[in-house]
Amino acid sequence: MSALAAGQSHAAAGGRAHRLWRLVRRSPSAMLGGLVVLVIVAVAVLSLFWTPYGPLTVSTGHELLGPSFHHLLGTDEYGRDLLSRLMSGTDLTLLSSAGAVLIAGGIGIPAGLISASKGGVTSEVIMRGADLIYSFPALLAAITLVAVFGASTTTATVAIGIASIPSFARVTRSAALAVLATEYVLAARAYGRSPLAILRRHVLPNILPFIIVQASLLLSVTVLAVAALSYLGLGTPPPTATWGGMLENAQNYLYQDPLMAVWPGLAIAICVLGFNALGDGLRDLLDPTLRGRE
Repeated sequence: MSALAAGQSHAAAGGRAHRLWRLVRRSPSAMLGGLVVLVIVAVAVLSLFWTPYGPLTVSTGHELLGPSFHHLLGTDEYGRDLLSRLMSGTDLTLLSSAGAVLIAGGIGIPAGLISASKGGVTSEVIMRGADLIYSFPALLAAITLVAVFGASTTTATVAIGIASIPSFARVTRSAALAVLATEYVLAARAYGRSPLAILRRHVLPNILPFIIVQASLLLSVTVLAVAALSYLGLGTPPPTATWGGMLENAQNYLYQDPLMAVWPGLAIAICVLGFNALGDGLRDLLDPTLRGRE
């Protein structure tokens, strides 16, 4: 019986994987975005264990070299290998962006659920608070935190996360209100289920696709914000390799070696476009109205 159950479980898993693959194939955007994100994540993981040269290794006499067999993307003003620094900056960018999204979701999702469930004054207070946070951009929040705690990766991550809370709160509240108005939620209330049980068992599972899409789209925004803060000196301090920091360094050598600015700029653009394409594709795939027409 155990072998039969294992076989049935394996067949069911294979069936789910096949259905998921058929669903993803319907969205070229999701496939392209997923592939780009997968490659970026693979580079980030690889950089934790190996880079062609040390990202901080200074090589005297090899400054501002162009692309070559020994340095595929060239070197910077200190002779540091640009490919190694670009790879090293990938994991920091992804970790900071993911951390900011987790902070925003960890606060914004419960706030949106409470606002939708409670209504009235509670909802107004929460949403006006979200509007207040939205009025302060991440740059202003970062400047404030840097003035208090100093420039660091944590400071930039927290600043971007706080500034992104309203995005999750609004999406969660809007989706939760639609679910709370359905007949099965009304039946659950009549049955005597507590508001917390309704949110946990009925609302959250049904709005999860919207949260996933929002997280993917927000990752593209946070990647750009992380790079911008590093460029302005409000993020990870040098000599740690960051894409924004590499851009800031490159602006002083645009005439001698313009490719120094091209590589980190291209990395930022590809990463942002990858997450945007993935988010757009997931939105198309998870939209019930679109699924209903197919």
